[in-house]
Amino acid sequence: MATHHYRLATTWTGNRGTGTSGYRDYARDVTLRSSGKPDLQGSADRPFRGDPERWNPEELLLAALSQCHLLSYLHVAVTHGVVVTDYRDDASGSMEQHGIGGRFTEVVLRPVVTVADAAHVGLATEIHAEAAAACFIASSVSFPVRHEPVTRVATAPA
Repeated sequence: MATHHYRLATTWTGNRGTGTSGYRDYARDVTLRSSGKPDLQGSADRPFRGDPERWNPEELLLAALSQCHLLSYLHVAVTHGVVVTDYRDDASGSMEQHGIGGRFTEVVLRPVVTVADAAHVGLATEIHAEAAAACFIASSVSFPVRHEPVTRVATAPA
């Protein structure tokens, strides 16, 4: 068994001069940094007084699940001999708020996968289950991550 460690620095950049003297007196802006990568500008979601032009934690969780499934799927496709030529996902998530807390109740991934060979359409759809089991992020959350995949066949260039 291998153990992997991840590290990043999160810095609050929303002090408007009086710190958290009142609920409306500070911005929810943060900067996320990890060595060798561009900074990521984050904030709270708009309903929580955040900046809608910045990534919020809920979007980042959804992005992590979508990207993890994509990367797991591509790996599984290779192991099954399925040639994928395009992959796009239109992911969505639902969160219920209870007072100041809450939790995600579901994420739905809607991958549209294009394969090179029409004979692999069925297999390409089936291996989403294997990819889901291989996704580290999906295995770490306590809410359902559903998949509604569509498989297409690449058209020959004109």
